[in-house]
Order: sequence, then structure tokens, then C-alpha cells
Amino acid sequence: MLKKRGHAISLLNINEKIGYPLDLDRIRKDIENYNPGIIGFSAVTNQFQYVIEIAQMIKRHFTIPIVCGGIHATITPEEVLNSGYFDYLCVGEGEHALLELVEKLEKGENTSSIANIWLKQNSKIIKNKVRPFVNLNSLPPKDYKIFNFQQMIDAKNGWVGIMSSRGCPFKCSYCFNHQMVKIYKTDLKVSTKKLHYIRHHHCESVIEELSTLLNDYNNIRMFIFDDDLFTLNKEYLSSFCREYTKKINKPFVVNGHIKFFDDEIAHMLKEAGCEIVKFGLESGSERIRKEVLFRPMKNSEIIKAFEVAHKYGLHTTAFVIFGLPYETEEDLLMTIKLLAYIKPGRFRWSIFFPYTNTAAYEISKKGGLIDFEKMRSLSNFTEESCLNFGEQHNLWIKKLQKVLPWYVNAYTDLPSSSLYLTLIQEIKQMDAKTWDEAKTKFFSWDESISQLLSINQKEHYAIKYNEFMAVHSNWFQKKD
Repeated sequence: MLKKRGHAISLLNINEKIGYPLDLDRIRKDIENYNPGIIGFSAVTNQFQYVIEIAQMIKRHFTIPIVCGGIHATITPEEVLNSGYFDYLCVGEGEHALLELVEKLEKGENTSSIANIWLKQNSKIIKNKVRPFVNLNSLPPKDYKIFNFQQMIDAKNGWVGIMSSRGCPFKCSYCFNHQMVKIYKTDLKVSTKKLHYIRHHHCESVIEELSTLLNDYNNIRMFIFDDDLFTLNKEYLSSFCREYTKKINKPFVVNGHIKFFDDEIAHMLKEAGCEIVKFGLESGSERIRKEVLFRPMKNSEIIKAFEVAHKYGLHTTAFVIFGLPYETEEDLLMTIKLLAYIKPGRFRWSIFFPYTNTAAYEISKKGGLIDFEKMRSLSNFTEESCLNFGEQHNLWIKKLQKVLPWYVNAYTDLPSSSLYLTLIQEIKQMDAKTWDEAKTKFFSWDESISQLLSINQKEHYAIKYNEFMAVHSNWFQKKD
């Protein structure tokens, strides 16, 4: 939007994996060289501590106005503004709001009444209401040139993320979507239906975007559709698959949903070149899914969806969360056993993090489960829980964060299960001190065991690609 209106823009993509670590001196020099009229941040909650660190430096050395947007700013706007490091804050979607802010600043006009923009004047926060959600098809094509995009492609081994839609119809307690909808409904005084929160780019636009990426960049191996729910609209999916089959010759990955997945969808995806379908299970406990996560799915529905996907030769990913509020040892075992039964192609796990102002945060806070000091210190949701369940349960969560694949292997009917059953019995017996010493060796153990089992052609799950993903040996033996 800014570039289309003639504004010069630049991006500092601070990510150590692509050669730009959090180096305040380097950031300061880049700002000096570019001399911008405004600086913007977009961040999620776990990144916000780094945003503060950079914003503090900017305020020490420059008088450039700073605007903060993204999910964290939208969900906790007063906290962000009261930090004192931001001149403006964008609530919700920011394409038109940021453009209006930039143009008013450029003209020296008053900026206190811009929709979606909050600011402080005379120690008082001015809270402007949001404007309606943007029509995605009114936006200019995405500008990938602002990134060093080839470097990003190479860093991800040719896997490229893209989005064809925005919005989600569900109200999962741990997600921001229900809060986003609440903000817009309150400000605009309309029903959920009239919000038009769930929107798609035209199929033709998506295909054109993919074609442009393939023409402009090298080594693209896989497209990943990061839409919250790619399989929601069957009519749209059908049109997309037809066009994709004709014009794009690359495998792709989508996010599905247990309640929006059947034979027809699986067949369309497979015929179009889909290789992986990802499903969020979160827990194997129906009680936890219903009462804590607000995801009232039956285990039988989960089993059916995975059976359908596997029938059509689709590789599957299952997402699970542990360390959930009111989760018992029995609930955790249900998650392990469900994974072992459905045998996904791979599974990823995270430790529950109570994002501020979500329903799950309120559930955790009401139960007195949150260690707020630890919550502020965590930079991710893969290493440790900020909930306190008691010494014994806390230790098991720490163990599962490392050895979940061993537990799943142990509960499968695969030939390797007896080996892993022996291994997890040893893990169970470890006290906190013994575990702290042993956990540093886990990845080398897992790799050695996997190599031995692979030589003997015994199916199993092993850690692959990152520390919180387990992949079935059928996949990585074929791909690697």
C-alpha cells in the first residue's frame, strides 16, 4: 500500500537464520543510513521483549516516531502504549491505517482521529475505533522484494509460506481470533456474519502470485499455505485445485480441520499435488478439548480424518499442545495414545502459553496456575511451561518436551515399540537432577537409535528438521 502510493520503504528483517541477528549497533547504523520518517514494528507476544529492546535504543538515539502493530499490540494495546516507547499503535489490520498515518504525518496534519490508531496525548490514551476489515482483493500484489527472499527460501530448504485467506470461524480459547472478532464487533456494532472476517484472495490472484514467485526466485520446492483453515470453503477449494493443477507444478501443504475434511476434499487436494495436510488436535482428551480449549471434536472424528487422508496418500501432520490448564497425567497419556493410534506422517508439539486476554489466559489466571515472572521471561512456547502444576507434573512436562516421540513410539503397534517402552521406563525413573544431566544427550541418542532402526528397516518416529517435530521413518528415509 505504501509503495503503491509512492512512499519509499525498507525492511530490517531481524532474524539470525538469515544473517541479521539482534545487533543494536547494526540496527542503529541501518536506521541512520536510511533516515526514515517513521519506524514500524510488527510482533507477536513472545517477540515483544526484543521489540522493547530495539525501541529503547531508537528513543535514545533518534526522534523518529514509532508505530507498533501486530497481534500483541492488538490484544494488549494499553500495555504496549504505556511502555512509553511507542508514539502510535495499530489495532487490527493495518494496511489502510498505516497509509493514512504516514500521509498525515507527511503533510503535518492531525493524527489523533485515524481509525485503528491509538496514541497518547497529555498522558491520556486516545482509542480510535477500527475500520471494517479490508477487502483482500482491493490490495496490491504482495511485495516480496522488500525481503531478501531468495535467502529466506534457501534458509527454509525451498519451502515457501503463502496465505490465500484471512480469518477463522472457530473460537479456540488459546487463539487470538475470538479477541479480534470481539474488538471489531464492539467497535463496528455489527454481527459476526456482517464482519466478513473470513476472506479469500481470488484464485486467479493466488495463482498469479505463485507464478511470479516461481519466475523471480530459484529453488522453490514446496508451497505452504498458512491459512488458518484452507479446507473451509469447498467451492473455493475446488476452483483453486483446478487452477493449481493447470498452472503450478509444485507440491504444496495446507492446514485442514477435522470437521472440514472428507473424501471429496482429500481427493481434490491429492489430484492438485498436495503432499501434506496439517491438523490441529491439541489434546487427546475430549474433556480438555471441550472444557479448556473450546474445540469440541470427538476422537472418532480425528481418527476418521486421518484415515481418509492416508487413504488418498496424503502425508499428515498432527499438532499437539501439552502443559494445558487442568490437564492430568491421564489426559497427557490420552494425547500420546491418540498419536500412536492415528500414526500421522509427523507430529509437532508445543508447550501451552497463555496469551494475554485470550480465554485460555483467563482460565489459567482464574485457576492460579500462571507463574507471571516466568511468563515474562519466556521467548518461545517450545522449551518450558509458565504454568505451575506441582513439582512432579512439572518435571514430566519437561521430559515430554524432549522425549514425546519415544512415548508415542512406545504406545504404537510398530515393531520398534518394545525398545522405546524400555527407554521411557528409564526416563520415568529419573529425578530432576538426573534428568537435567541426561536431557542434553537426548538428540544424539535419538539419532543413533533411529539410524540403527532404519538399517534394520523398523518403522519409528524420530526427531527431524527441528527439536519439536517427530517424523515417521517412511518419510525421512525416502526424502533424505
